[in-house]
Amino acid sequence: MADTGSYNHIRVEVITEYEQLLHAFAVRSICFMEEHGVPARQTFDGNDYQATHVIAYAHDEPIGTARLRWFRDFAKMERTCFRKEHRGPRVLQYCSRFIFDHVAQKGYERLVTHAKPKYARMWRGVLGFEPVEGKEPMRFDGETEPYLELVKYLDPHPRPVSDQASIAVLFRVEGRWDTPSQYESRT
Repeated sequence: MADTGSYNHIRVEVITEYEQLLHAFAVRSICFMEEHGVPARQTFDGNDYQATHVIAYAHDEPIGTARLRWFRDFAKMERTCFRKEHRGPRVLQYCSRFIFDHVAQKGYERLVTHAKPKYARMWRGVLGFEPVEGKEPMRFDGETEPYLELVKYLDPHPRPVSDQASIAVLFRVEGRWDTPSQYESRT
């Protein structure tokens, strides 16, 4: 978990338990379906089963979530959302630093996202994403604004997980590569 600074009541975690996934889906339902009228079939798709999910909590209350998908030489951050009372640049920066570090630790140096223009401005200004040149924006059915592609270039992680890692590290829970599992031999 990243250093919280003045946000010591907020924690961000890779989802490893079913209850956390339900919390993430609840936040996504509130933000996308309730607030923006996005249909359930678009809010939840088959990619949820192949993704890494991240959840943010204020104390024990779920406040934000994001989904990460992994491609050959880049990762994609999507379905990022925060409940209204927890939206703001500092919370977004804190949660994003956790995600950036996680993605970099997996050895990726590029993170892609797609956003509507008003959110794309925020991603660029607050998080350092850059527009991708030469990509056509995409419109979804019923949307008035197109989605733009943005990229964040990440600094290489000082200890990325690679094929050179010990067998034990490669058996560990996603995002907890530095923590020995309860099943590892202590001898």
